[in-house]
Amino acid sequence: MSPTSDAKIKNIDHLGIVAGLIDEIGIVETINSKLGVDSREKIAAGILVKAILINGLGFVSRPLYLFKQFFDDKAIEILLGEEVKSDYLNDDKIGRVMDDLYKYGLNNLFIEIVLSVIKKFKIDTKYSHLDATSFHLHGKYQSEINQENQEESNKERPIFITKGYSRDHRPDLKQCVLDLITSSDGDIPLLMRAGDGNEADKAVFGKILTEFKKQIVFDSIMVCDSALYSQENLQLIEHLKWISRVPLTIKKAQELVQSVNTEDMKEVEEIEEIEEIDTEKKGKKTYQNLDGYKWKEEIVNYGGIKQIWLIVESQKRRNSDLEKLDKKIKKEKGKVEKLLKDLKKEDFETPEQARYKLKGVNKHLKLFEIKEVKLTESKSKDNKTIYKMEGVGHEKLKEIEIRRREAGRFILATNIVNDDEKLKPEEIITTYKNQQSCERGFRFLKDPLFFADSFFVENPERIETMLFLMSLCLLVYNLGQRELRNSLKRIKIGIKNQLGKLTLSPTLRWVFQCFQGVHIFILDGINQIFNLTPERHFILSCLPSSCQKYYLLS
Repeated sequence: MSPTSDAKIKNIDHLGIVAGLIDEIGIVETINSKLGVDSREKIAAGILVKAILINGLGFVSRPLYLFKQFFDDKAIEILLGEEVKSDYLNDDKIGRVMDDLYKYGLNNLFIEIVLSVIKKFKIDTKYSHLDATSFHLHGKYQSEINQENQEESNKERPIFITKGYSRDHRPDLKQCVLDLITSSDGDIPLLMRAGDGNEADKAVFGKILTEFKKQIVFDSIMVCDSALYSQENLQLIEHLKWISRVPLTIKKAQELVQSVNTEDMKEVEEIEEIEEIDTEKKGKKTYQNLDGYKWKEEIVNYGGIKQIWLIVESQKRRNSDLEKLDKKIKKEKGKVEKLLKDLKKEDFETPEQARYKLKGVNKHLKLFEIKEVKLTESKSKDNKTIYKMEGVGHEKLKEIEIRRREAGRFILATNIVNDDEKLKPEEIITTYKNQQSCERGFRFLKDPLFFADSFFVENPERIETMLFLMSLCLLVYNLGQRELRNSLKRIKIGIKNQLGKLTLSPTLRWVFQCFQGVHIFILDGINQIFNLTPERHFILSCLPSSCQKYYLLS
């Protein structure tokens, strides 16, 4: 027998980092303690969930029905434990665990995991951001039945898979909704909630925040887009602190953005924030770009709630809006010229018919108006009396002026009005700009390399559980990214990004790519790591210690 006949080489790549982060969070222990451990089962629920998360963050676009194959060339005994065999990771076991997770309560389980993360990693929860997105689905689902007598947003029933407003621009497909609350510190997901496919943000956001407040043990200022801002929602969350964008459909908001003079607005101060390291100018500080922002503060009472409205003007956005407006004017002018030619050619039986047609044409014009210049009577070929109309197009100067005044402007509102708690305008603006925290999470979950690119599970309960598992993947990923960035900023040493420049804020996706090609060599029960370069060793030293053990460093 060859001395190397029992030798094996297994891939570990970046999966040791993922496994270590899962261990640091304590996901396996939490799930096992809640669902219990059955001695008759070959693999515990917590370990299976760990395997699903490793699969989900493997970035190889392998869905759960290719789950077992994913681990064929991986160091499964290192990642999941020596007693775990790939045969244990079968469809039946995955299905049972997904059902058990759903029965326990997905939202409650997620909150329990998150609260331990906040405490252990000292996550700053001063600001929390709420937003929603949709995931389109294929096939038929049992929930496509009568949706009458729907209960409130915290109802204990499976979600309805149905058509609704699609953020994926696929209104032809059925969908479900994912509501997400994230922290401004590291984009850590604090709450996930699955919703019906036809759910309206405005109808549920107030209820979601109220339920969230009941479940958390910390104070947080809730940040949301204009979907939150309605009289009903504001009254529902009057006991919470919040920042929201004000929809310009509100008459008072329209009046303010149109009437406030730029000369009466104040400049916004810049806030320092270290981002990159220049190899020649190490340690140089850059600034979050608030240059060109101006603001004016108004005290407003809306929905019975006293609040501060911050009328904000961004010069960069103003320039962009004005450029778009000029393009719209040019485009509509061309449309008007064509309409005038068509109008001149058309025959009308009566003057009233001609004027009615002109009225209908003007209804579809936003920046122009066609006015009647001449209405002439004549005879048709068959000697019938007909009328011809000539017109001329005029710009709606008042409407265009309003749009020019509104360009680059929006309104942010907060109910934090007391002098001892009052936020600085630049903090309000910066905090709202961080609303992209949720958007970054949604982009991550919808990435084609992620295992949720398309749903394949058969019932709404499994879909909700899949959204829970996806949110756990996001928690693991964003926590790892936060810890790495904080370590690099603390020691003021960067790592090279894709362009070869040193950065203190690398994406964890890039770090994962840097770990491709790391293998474990196993011979006679002895493990040896290969391709762990000094740079990879340094990155591991900046991550939680649980990540290091998978690369045999502890």
